[in-house]
Amino acid sequence: MEDSINQKNEIVIKLLHYFITDLNYNPIILQGIENEIWLENLDCDYKVVRIVSSHIHNEEQMQFDVYKTKRIMSKIKAKTFSFHLPTLSIYTDLGDDLTLPEEKSIDSMYLDSEKDLNKYQDVLKHLPDITKKMEFNEEGMQLFLKITNDINRKNLSDAKRNQEVFEPKVPVVTYALIGANVVIFLLMMLSGHFNYITNLFCNYGDAVRAGQYYRLFTAAFIHGGLLHLVVNMYSLYIVGSQVESYMGKFKFCLIYLFSALAGSLLSITVSSYASVGASGAIFGLLGSLLYFGYHYRVYLGNVLRSQIIPLIIVNLLLGFMVPGIDNFAHIGGLIGGVLMTLALGVKYKSSTFEKVNGWIVLILFTVFLGYMAIFAAH
Repeated sequence: MEDSINQKNEIVIKLLHYFITDLNYNPIILQGIENEIWLENLDCDYKVVRIVSSHIHNEEQMQFDVYKTKRIMSKIKAKTFSFHLPTLSIYTDLGDDLTLPEEKSIDSMYLDSEKDLNKYQDVLKHLPDITKKMEFNEEGMQLFLKITNDINRKNLSDAKRNQEVFEPKVPVVTYALIGANVVIFLLMMLSGHFNYITNLFCNYGDAVRAGQYYRLFTAAFIHGGLLHLVVNMYSLYIVGSQVESYMGKFKFCLIYLFSALAGSLLSITVSSYASVGASGAIFGLLGSLLYFGYHYRVYLGNVLRSQIIPLIIVNLLLGFMVPGIDNFAHIGGLIGGVLMTLALGVKYKSSTFEKVNGWIVLILFTVFLGYMAIFAAH
């Protein structure tokens, strides 16, 4: 094996080391693409970086490269729910006198050597440490081995993180909630006072405003009939087990209870009817799953688009079309679930800044909704 690497390949592996190990970019697997590497990090200024090592020798080839890039960007936008996808194209082998393209949302640079980085000050504003990070003491195969080992360690660390997040876990709290709802329903049936107990614990605006605030939570644990119970508990099993696995048991409890509260508050704000059921809290879990999925949309983009979003839309539409469904509790729970998840944060994704802002928005939302429900509603 030769103990040397040509300059073009050296630039490529240094770029890969920088973007993967320092900026946490991940490779994008693309079928039919050769001699170029695509990387993504939706939290960086450049959401996508492509490193092109193939030789582009004329304007016609460059125009085709731009066309191909735009098509792939469109697919990535659709998969990741991204409206704006700033992309950096880095070329390492261009023909003489070939002009770099100027395209909206695509910055380009040509690196024949590392010194060429200084020619692209607009790009360096977004990557201020790239020049320093591409300096290594090692050379030749020692450099190749170091970079390969660093990238392998980073990939192994990322794989462990993803396994920790996505590995199925026993949904103990979900099972406990289902058990509690079923036991409460059976006790109500066996008591012979089903309607009396329902009236005592249902979510009813006048009673809440009279000081019976417990109804805002207890309504989520009683159901109006067997079919109502079965549908809600099946939904809780499907959605709850996912949210509890992804978010953890403690966060799951907070999301569930706050979603129930938010659903009850919005319900008595706009409706004068009594309501019962866990559906507001379950919609909150859907909201939490939606927010989680958005943060992990590189992995769950297809699930969001084909399952979670359609499920939310269909159920909200049914709520408006079918009489007897408290759709405002669903909407309140959905919003509450999103906001509580925003405040609690998504593991390995949410920054402290995002979580602080989440708590601020959550508190403002709760105060406003509480005021409207208790003091402003009639």
